[in-house]
Amino acid sequence: MNYPTIKKSEHKITPNLPDYEEAYSNFDWEEMKKEIHYFEDGTLNAAYNALDKHKGTETENKTALIFIDTNNKEQTFNYGDLIKQTNQFANTLKSLEIKKGDRVFMFLPRIPELYISFLGTLKLGAIAGNLFAAFGKEALEDRLKDSKAKVLITTSELLERVNEVKDQLPHLKKIIVTDAAGSTPFKGTGGSIEPLSYHNLMSKASEEFECAHLDEDSPSYMLYTSGTTGKPKGVIHAHGDIVQQHLTSKWILDIKPEDIYWCTADPGWVTGVVYGIIGPWSNGTTQIVHGGRFDPDTWYSIIEKHKVSIWYTAPTAIRMLMTKPEILEKYDMSSIRYMASVGEPLNPEAIVWGKKHLNLPIHDNYWQTETGSIVIANYPSMDIKPGSMGKPFPGIEAAIIDPKGIELEPEQEGDIALKSIWPSRMKMIWGNEEKFKSYFREAKGPQGIQHWYLTGDKGKKDTDGYFWFIGRDDDVIKTAGERVGPFEVESALVAHPAIAEAGVIGKPDEMRGAIIKAFIKLNPGFEGSDTLKEEIQQFTKKQLAGHAYPREIEFREKLPKTRSGKIMRRVLKQEELGEDVGDISTMEEY
Repeated sequence: MNYPTIKKSEHKITPNLPDYEEAYSNFDWEEMKKEIHYFEDGTLNAAYNALDKHKGTETENKTALIFIDTNNKEQTFNYGDLIKQTNQFANTLKSLEIKKGDRVFMFLPRIPELYISFLGTLKLGAIAGNLFAAFGKEALEDRLKDSKAKVLITTSELLERVNEVKDQLPHLKKIIVTDAAGSTPFKGTGGSIEPLSYHNLMSKASEEFECAHLDEDSPSYMLYTSGTTGKPKGVIHAHGDIVQQHLTSKWILDIKPEDIYWCTADPGWVTGVVYGIIGPWSNGTTQIVHGGRFDPDTWYSIIEKHKVSIWYTAPTAIRMLMTKPEILEKYDMSSIRYMASVGEPLNPEAIVWGKKHLNLPIHDNYWQTETGSIVIANYPSMDIKPGSMGKPFPGIEAAIIDPKGIELEPEQEGDIALKSIWPSRMKMIWGNEEKFKSYFREAKGPQGIQHWYLTGDKGKKDTDGYFWFIGRDDDVIKTAGERVGPFEVESALVAHPAIAEAGVIGKPDEMRGAIIKAFIKLNPGFEGSDTLKEEIQQFTKKQLAGHAYPREIEFREKLPKTRSGKIMRRVLKQEELGEDVGDISTMEEY
């Protein structure tokens, strides 16, 4: 189905980036560094830029965080509060003999202590690592053991899970518990560890701390990414990322100091770090953090009560909201002036839904844990082509290249690649130089030697310069001599009124090489049947082509997804073929 272009919105206020083309043409990273606070010796600190630079300004007494817990009770922190408490945490780590470069991990739900300990760790110059509270013992052991983490901050409830892997963590020296005076000691291979009380430690720590002065390449945080094989890989980011974290928050998410901003991502995922901690506070905005799980009524009531003006969420959440339009009608959403989505490409149908029901298009954007910030986006001042990733961020050159690294012409399919240097790009894979090098390709073409970062995704660029996602390199389906992108089929499927979510794979077939198989979650009120399968197949054929429809359809109650909302096609395929699904530690239960 061809969706018409949505013309750039009539904005309630002028966007921070009023003219994309002009900004892209005249962009200079060095000039943009003037937006960031550097110390007199030329060093910087990302946490200082998120918080301390606001000290002594009007922002110091402004609300920085509105925390809503699982029982909908609220706590409010202004910037001054967070400056003092992150200083206390940095001093706490210092008292525990933690030094620059040591790894400090947070195994916490979304509670204020997570945000405070993360930024306090950065202030000291140690490396912060976030772990999803849903991680099981194997995921915990893999990450804590590989990183050689020295300190772990957790809750008394989650500590029970840590106890299950205690004998495998010789480098773990201190455990800090956020919600108890202390807990039962446990014996690790490094000796007995007495869990320490977060609040006792903080009460003894000074509220004054001088942030570590660090080079742009000094490590700030690390996150582990999962793959089909092997152990998770630790992606290392640096303090210099703040330049791009700040600017993309300002130009792509259009964050202004007067906004009430809500990023629904957990900080165990890169979006929750970059656009749920550092970037927004660097721009002096007020953030909402909700500690509970997804629930349409709760989410809408938060937006209505707190007059959320910018909402950054995931495609899965949007699609779930689409299945219950009657709930939306009960709430006043007029405060929202800008919506954005990330996690996986946003189906065109969802963008159209946003325009129809909220009078706002949803701005999709594209990036990865490894890129450290958004690299391709739909901007406030730009027309939206539903289904498109948008255009590269100023200062970043993106292209579609062939296997030899040569740029392809518009509308040709190939590898989505980026020129290999930009401020927030990962600095290393922890302890795995070979893996790090595998992300890059050097090619000699008409423009000389080019150095590319390979995203691992397939796509194309149209004649207007918009990029379009086709699928992961190993997701593209070759059926009867034709190449079919799974995202294209999934987008066609979810346009059917019966379908809430769809995951598409290529299933081996002797005659055709592969056939398209679709796994479908239905909307409430619909039941799976052979008749419905045939109707869906005919519907898809009409939208795409005779070869690009699912020859097999399987109805499911749930689809396997990461916590960022990305449907895990590889899990569907490996289950279908009876193969080991590999590392699924970042996946939601299903």
